[in-house]
Amino acid sequence: MSAPLIEQRELPGGCPLWLIHRPRPAILSAKLWMRGGSSADPAGQRGAAQLLAGLLSRGCGELSGEALADLVEGRGAGLRCEASEDGTLLSLKCASEDAPLLLPLLLQMVSSPWLVEDQLSLERQLNLQTLQRQREDPFQVAHDQLRAQLYGQGPYGHDPLGVESELEGIERSCLQELATQLGKQGAVMVLAGDIPKQVDALLLQGLQEQPWIAAAPPRCPGPAGLHQASLQTSLDETEQLVMMLGTTTAPLGSREALALRLLHCHLGIGMSSRLFIALREEHGLAYDVGVHYPARLGDAPFVFHLSSSSDRAEEASEELLNEWLRLLETPLEQEQLDLALAKFRGQEALGRQTGSQIADRHALVLGHGLPFDFADQSLRDAAALSPADLHSAAQSLLQNPCFSLCGPAPALAAAEAVWSRHPLNR
Repeated sequence: MSAPLIEQRELPGGCPLWLIHRPRPAILSAKLWMRGGSSADPAGQRGAAQLLAGLLSRGCGELSGEALADLVEGRGAGLRCEASEDGTLLSLKCASEDAPLLLPLLLQMVSSPWLVEDQLSLERQLNLQTLQRQREDPFQVAHDQLRAQLYGQGPYGHDPLGVESELEGIERSCLQELATQLGKQGAVMVLAGDIPKQVDALLLQGLQEQPWIAAAPPRCPGPAGLHQASLQTSLDETEQLVMMLGTTTAPLGSREALALRLLHCHLGIGMSSRLFIALREEHGLAYDVGVHYPARLGDAPFVFHLSSSSDRAEEASEELLNEWLRLLETPLEQEQLDLALAKFRGQEALGRQTGSQIADRHALVLGHGLPFDFADQSLRDAAALSPADLHSAAQSLLQNPCFSLCGPAPALAAAEAVWSRHPLNR
C-alpha cells in the first residue's frame, strides 16, 4: 500500500489545516485541537473548560442542540467534544458522502456556540454526578490523591471535570468569555480519510465571512510539578488496597521523555512486562498492575499502580517500592531494552490503524508544538538509546516519588510502616 498523500494548508484566520488522504474506506475523521484545557481553567472556576467542551455540541450557528444531534446521529456519525489537561478536542467521524453536511459544524461550534442556560444546567449536573461516582471508586480516589501530591493547587492539580464547589458556581457569562478565547493560544485541524474536494470552503461555511482567528500552537513550557516526596492515605473499608507510586517528569518531546516511554514499555506493556511478571506472576500480589505515563505539555506524571488484597498489604507495598528502587539502581540489560523497543514500535503501529487514530495522534503532536513527523522521528531516536541512557533518565527524573494509598485501616497501617522504613523515603 502506498503512503497517504499529505497536504499542509492554512485556513483564513491562521489555523493550520493538515490533510491526510486515505481514500479507502470511504470514511473521514476530523480533529480540531485547541491549546488550553483544564490547566487553563480560571481561578475559582475549575471545571470550566470541560463544561464548555460539553456545551459546544449542544447548539451552534443556526442549529439548536436537538437539531445538531439529529443532523449528526441521523447519519450515523460521531461527534465528540472534551477537554484534557492541555487542550480541548473536537472530533468528528462520518461517512465521506456526509462530510459536506457535517464538516462545517466544527468551526461553527467554536465560533458561535449557543451556551443556553438549560443545557448548561444539564451539563453541569452530569459532570457533578460523574465526580460523585469517582469518589466511590478506590482507584480514582488514590489517583486524585496522587494528583494533588504531585501538582498541589497548580494547573495540573485537578481533574478536568473540575472541583464540585467551584463547578456549581460557574455561570454562563464565564463560559461565554472562555468561548471567545478558543484557539487564541493555538489550534490545529487534522483531517484523515477520504477528503472531499474544496474542503477549505466546506469548513468555512456558516461563518458569515468572519474568519475564526487561530494560529499554530507554539512550543512552550507547560505546568510544572512539585517534585516533593510524600505519603497520603484514604480510608475505604473494602477487601483491597490500591497503591499508586509516582512523580512528575518531563514534557512530550524531550529526550528524557522518550527514554521514559521505553521504560514504560519495559515495565507495563503486556504480560511480559516487568511489573506483571514480578508482582502478579512471581508473587501473586496483583489484581491489577500497570504504569500510567500520559503525554503532557508540562511535567508529565510517571506512575506505578497496583491493586492487591488487603491482607497482603505489607508484601505488596514492599515489592512495589522495590521495583521503583530497582529503576534507580540497576540499568536494563540490552535484551530487555530490545524487547522494550519492539513493544514501542508495536504500540506505534497499533495506534495508526485507522484514520481516526492517525488524525488524533497528529493533532496531539502538532498541538504540543512538535513537528508533523514527530512520531516517526521518535522511532528513529529510540533505536539509538542505550541502557545507560534509560538509567540516566530514571536517575534524573524518578527521584522522590509520592505514595498514595486507598484501602482498609489495617492495610493502610501496614503499607505506611513499609514506606516509613524504605530507602525511597530517605
